[in-house]
Amino acid sequence: MEGDTASNANASPAGAGARLRAAREAQGLDLAEIAVRTRIPQRHLEAIENADYSGLPSSTYAIGFAKAYARAVGADEVAVAHDIRGELGTLPERSAPPQYYPLEESGRMPSRGFAWVALVVALLVLVGVGLWYGTDLFRGTTPAEDVLASTGTASADSASNASVAAVPAAAPAAGGQVTLVASETVWLRVRDRTGKRLFEKEMAPGERFDVPRDAQDPVARTGRPDRVQVLINGSQVAPLGTGVETVDVGVSAEALQARSSAAADGGNVAAPTAQ
Repeated sequence: MEGDTASNANASPAGAGARLRAAREAQGLDLAEIAVRTRIPQRHLEAIENADYSGLPSSTYAIGFAKAYARAVGADEVAVAHDIRGELGTLPERSAPPQYYPLEESGRMPSRGFAWVALVVALLVLVGVGLWYGTDLFRGTTPAEDVLASTGTASADSASNASVAAVPAAAPAAGGQVTLVASETVWLRVRDRTGKRLFEKEMAPGERFDVPRDAQDPVARTGRPDRVQVLINGSQVAPLGTGVETVDVGVSAEALQARSSAAADGGNVAAPTAQ
């Protein structure tokens, strides 16, 4: 009788759950501490100890939880898993819920680094919007000269010779870049005071020639002054002439401004020299 009693005392507890409970109690641990170590809800650990698997999500979860429990108390997790499978053999397998997260912590907040990055991105977006709508920093502008050149080219294709000569503008500020634009095919020659040839060719419609600013008293010669549009700094001024005649006209900025001023005041513009 005494031998049987000693044998029963040394026998291992029946069932995987009972062995896990015995290993835990032998180490003086309570179930709450095991739950903290394994991050498994305490109710599931209690179910494993009591061999009550009906409250677990599935057999897979039951085996996984039991193996984690075994590792926490230093038990043989392979043997525990084998025994759990045997105990679950007679139970129907249930699929796990699609979005069951037993290890999820409630109230989890974004990391501080992520919050700072989001704040910086939001500030950059606000600054960008302010610059876009409040300034012209990112917006392109069309130079006045390009606009006038496009207008002059379009009018050259449709307007008559008289319409080109009929739109003198007010004289611009003193000095500037003189540009001669062909409204139609026209021959043009430009020389300076010394007789040096600066330009000479038959110009195509829309072709331009910028008179050098350092040219000494440049003079333009053409037989169709009505086909030459004159610009100073992109602003249109009085033409070189209004008819079919060969003229020699000074095309320095000062000379052209004097002609435009006279035209704007209603005076008589000095007639170009016919040769």
